[in-house]
Amino acid sequence: NFFNFFAKTMKHTPAQRRIRCMRKNRFLKDGADYHVSARINRGEMIFKSTATRELLLAVIVRAKMKFNFQIKNFCVMDNHVHFIIHPGKGSSLSKIMQWILSVFAKLWNKIHNLSGHVWGERFFSRIIAGIMDMIRMYWFIDENPVKAGLVEKPWNWEYGGLWHHKHGEGSIQEEPEGIISLFIPRWA
Repeated sequence: NFFNFFAKTMKHTPAQRRIRCMRKNRFLKDGADYHVSARINRGEMIFKSTATRELLLAVIVRAKMKFNFQIKNFCVMDNHVHFIIHPGKGSSLSKIMQWILSVFAKLWNKIHNLSGHVWGERFFSRIIAGIMDMIRMYWFIDENPVKAGLVEKPWNWEYGGLWHHKHGEGSIQEEPEGIISLFIPRWA
């Protein structure tokens, strides 16, 4: 209960309590690919709006001019986003994502005459461990709008990497590596 938690917390010095409450450091590795996702605060469905989705994609295009990174696949859902990101040499995943999320939040708040948080807790990231994990991430991201009932086929979701790949839209993502198209025929 609350009193037990409070009593346990009070056994520590203020410095020890600050350390216990600190975020864990991200595990980052040069040359790695990452699955990254970010959720909208309170689960609000702000990406139901086409204009809001387009705003996020425009921010990503601007980020690609500012930072050295590749997006290998992505999906913008109603209340969250997924990316497979490969930061380039000398680039920081945290700085890239901080810029994308903060610039989007500032623009969205300005358009809607709001202030405060747009995104929920900090973005999720994990290193993609090998080709089989990469293939699973492509499938997972592609299938998100299908599982949500937004489209019947993943290549019909206009705000996903597969649709952009099929329509030759190269401003957001790079062409997939050859091995991806071997294991995921819809990317061929």
